[in-house]
Amino acid sequence: MNAEYEKIFGQNIRRLRESRHMTQEQLAVKLQLNGCDMTRSALAKIEVGQRHVYPDEIRLLKELLGASFEELFYTPQR
Repeated sequence: MNAEYEKIFGQNIRRLRESRHMTQEQLAVKLQLNGCDMTRSALAKIEVGQRHVYPDEIRLLKELLGASFEELFYTPQR
């Protein structure tokens, strides 16, 4: 992913998380309970585009947020 896409992806994760009334800590715990070793700090870095996201993390984020791939990777038109 390039930096712009990672930033957009992170913004989408944050938007989806907040729309489900979840904190970063709550989502990080759910990720950990489902076998993904991600801290709140790592999740915060993803949300601002400072950390790469691995395919298994994307799959689990999609599942836990009840989101489609389109919602995760949505890119606003300019």
